[in-house]
Amino acid sequence: MKKKAKEPVSPDGSMSLSGHLRELRNRILICVILLVVVFGICLSFAPRLVTLLTDMGRRYDYVYVYIAPQELFLVYMNVALVGAVVVCFPVLAYQVYAFCSPGLSGKERGYISGALIAGGLCFLVGVAFAYFISLPFMLRFLIQFTGEVDVAASISIQQYVSFLLTVFVIFGLVFELPVVSVLLTGLGLVKAEWLVKGRKVMIVIIFVLAAIITPPDIVSQIMVAVPMLGLYEISIALSRVVGRARKGAAEAAS
Repeated sequence: MKKKAKEPVSPDGSMSLSGHLRELRNRILICVILLVVVFGICLSFAPRLVTLLTDMGRRYDYVYVYIAPQELFLVYMNVALVGAVVVCFPVLAYQVYAFCSPGLSGKERGYISGALIAGGLCFLVGVAFAYFISLPFMLRFLIQFTGEVDVAASISIQQYVSFLLTVFVIFGLVFELPVVSVLLTGLGLVKAEWLVKGRKVMIVIIFVLAAIITPPDIVSQIMVAVPMLGLYEISIALSRVVGRARKGAAEAAS
């Protein structure tokens, strides 16, 4: 049986284009298989997860209905998909990092690996902030309007879960702001002085983004905008620290 020829490697250890494509295919295949397997597991737990989400609204007398035969099943699918992505994130992030790391310097590898770990933790903190602080306030505020008119609140389960998942994702991404600022500062792409000078513009941008990515009510917008403003100030402080450390390292090296 004829043996398969080995992939030629250049003297400097670099890989050919076909080798990169083969590696990319293998890593994508690993990610897809893992997502499918974990999705199947999460789907079996989907009813429990949906119950956990709906219990939050039941505290404020929310009543849920589904208005299409497939609606509840689609809710289970959406929850299972989000759960699979969250559970698989460490492996997915590692596969991306492992594919890109050969082209990075040692310092860049350190910054990016640290950013991936801190980013995952900050995302979980953002989701926890939404679950324990923001969402209870939003749900309680929104249900109060039913007391002013003679209308019963029968909430579509698909719309309700979609609203919660959207809020979770928004807050998870918002809490990534300090990590992004530290990463960009460490790579020399952003300076703390730039963030300070752009503070007024960023305040306007933050409120505009909050109005775009949240439901059309002022409470949800404020509940997103205020943490973003706080995280922006934290980003400035962290950027200053990283900037000083980077400057000190450069002076020591010279």
